[in-house]
Amino acid sequence: MDMVWKILACVAIGYLLGGFNGAILISRIKLHEDVREKGSGNAGLTNFLRSYGGWATLLVVVIDLGKTILACWLATLILPEHRELAVMIAGISIQIGHIFPVYFGFHGGKGVLSSAAVAIMLDWRIFVIAISVFILLFFLTRFVSLGSIVAMCTFAGLTAAFYPDQPFVWGLAVLMALIVIVTHRENISRLIHGKERKTYFHKEKNERAAK
Repeated sequence: MDMVWKILACVAIGYLLGGFNGAILISRIKLHEDVREKGSGNAGLTNFLRSYGGWATLLVVVIDLGKTILACWLATLILPEHRELAVMIAGISIQIGHIFPVYFGFHGGKGVLSSAAVAIMLDWRIFVIAISVFILLFFLTRFVSLGSIVAMCTFAGLTAAFYPDQPFVWGLAVLMALIVIVTHRENISRLIHGKERKTYFHKEKNERAAK
C-alpha cells in the first residue's frame, strides 16, 4: 500500500506541474494574448515559435523543460529505490498534464518538449541519440512533426533496449511515444498528403511559409 501511495504522489506531482504550459503562460503574461488563438490553435512550442518567434520562445522552452526536470527529480526522491520507474511515472503524468492542463481548460500542447526532458532525466544516452535524430530530420525536412514522431519512437526503442529487464519503464516509454503519435494524427495526415507546414526560426519565414 505504501508503494501505491508513492506512485500516486508521483502521478499527482507530474500532472499538476505538467499543467503549467509554457506557451500559454508566456503568451498570456508577456504578450497579453493566448497562443491557442493563433495559427494552428495548439499550445505548443512550434505554434508559439511560428506565431511569435523571438526570445519569448526560449522562455517557453525553459518552463516546459524546467517543470519536467523538477517533477521527475521530486519523483526520484519519493521512489529512490526505483529511480527509472519514478522518472517514467512522473514523465507520462507531465505529458498528460501538458496536453490536458487542468488550469487552462484541458486544452494544451502535444507533449514533445516535456518528453525530451524525461529522456534527459532517464538516461543521457537516450536523450543524445533521440535529440540528434530530431535535429537531423528537422534540418533536412523542416517538419517539426516528423522529427518529433521519429524521435519519440527512437526514445521508446532505446528505452526498451537499455532497460529490457524493466518492462514497466520501457512500457511507459512506448505509451508516451504512442500518445505523441496520436496527438500528431492531423500532422501525419498532412505529411502523407504533402500539406504539412514547414517551420523556421524566424517569424517572417514562418509567415511566408504559411501563405
